[in-house]
Amino acid sequence: MAVSANDKIRVGFIGVGPQGAGNLNGFMNHPEVEIAAVCEVDSNLLAKASSAVMKKQGHMPMAVKDFRHVLDRKDIDAVAISTADHWHALPMIMACEAGKDVFCEKPISHDITEAQSMLGAAKHYKRVVQINTMQRSTGHFRDAIDFVREGGCGKVRVCRAWMCGSRVVGINPVKAPPANLDWDFWLGPSAKTAYHDNIHPYMWRYYSNWGTGQSGNWGAHMIDIVLLGMKDYHPLEVSTVGGQLAYGKSDGDMPDTMISVYKFPDWVMQWEVHNTKEGLDGGGGHGSEFIGEKGKLIVDRGGIKWSPYGDHPGPVKKYENADHVTDFLDNMRTRGKCRSDIETSYYNAVCCHLSNVSNQAGRGIKWDGAKGVIVGDKKAMEVSAFKREYRKPWKLPYYKWNA
Repeated sequence: MAVSANDKIRVGFIGVGPQGAGNLNGFMNHPEVEIAAVCEVDSNLLAKASSAVMKKQGHMPMAVKDFRHVLDRKDIDAVAISTADHWHALPMIMACEAGKDVFCEKPISHDITEAQSMLGAAKHYKRVVQINTMQRSTGHFRDAIDFVREGGCGKVRVCRAWMCGSRVVGINPVKAPPANLDWDFWLGPSAKTAYHDNIHPYMWRYYSNWGTGQSGNWGAHMIDIVLLGMKDYHPLEVSTVGGQLAYGKSDGDMPDTMISVYKFPDWVMQWEVHNTKEGLDGGGGHGSEFIGEKGKLIVDRGGIKWSPYGDHPGPVKKYENADHVTDFLDNMRTRGKCRSDIETSYYNAVCCHLSNVSNQAGRGIKWDGAKGVIVGDKKAMEVSAFKREYRKPWKLPYYKWNA
């Protein structure tokens, strides 16, 4: 389908590593999208992304290292942010300030304080934001959510979410950064740290300086489904235990094994990270479970498993798989709310971060969702999963999120 130049949606890509390259291809499948710019601090990845745009769209995009040059382009309508977690907040907030809509990888932030400012900026500038929790566009996950909300399970008091499998981090020798990588820019607002090969472009997830561990990586998907099904986003208490128990010591500091228990007003959730090949109760390696009066529902990327207690019908297929990028583009035109809107994605990110806050603090915590603070424990609000000091010259803008 040919699309006139006037009808094109011009998108700039910030971060084109493994996930960013996949997102780039996804956007290029839409003929109304023109990739106007690609940005990456690794020159090898930047060249590869530029070539992909040339091959698919027949033009070379602007290729830059500094994302601020992308935001300066008045003709760019939206940006897609596919960086490491510690580089989500600043480009997203600054894109809102520049009047651009945002497609951003999950989890939305590195910590709770960033997430609050990101939500505040999106509200203040009235931007359309889609977070890439694409399960919200997957048919059987939507079927499961509706089934729970409509009382198919009966009253649900216990939910579980999990992921299986972590990569071995190990101990890695310090090296000089490769010539193709601007290591200082890659670090950005995070603490200055020596380089080793294990970090870039993926294993940063297992280091709290840049990543959010498996709670941010997979909790952002599987906890999300529980919160949506229960239509309840504000835990009152969270307690986490765990550590590096599966693979021994490493220079990463995020746990490879952990269990978090969340207490909501009238139900509880268990979030589990472990390293077996099979999920809980016969579910897949990453899944969500609702245990109700009428039966038990497990949903994972393979489908839905309904185990009724007696004669209770299971979910009926209502939804086909939808395209997450299409949903974003459609809402850019209508100024509507995306499936993975910024506000419910904020609540999801907070739940994931609270697991890490409790783990880093070494104790259970109480959460006030309306105020966005930990109750009676200021020390717990000093751990990196709640807030961290930005390395100069970077500074996190403040936007009130709960006005």
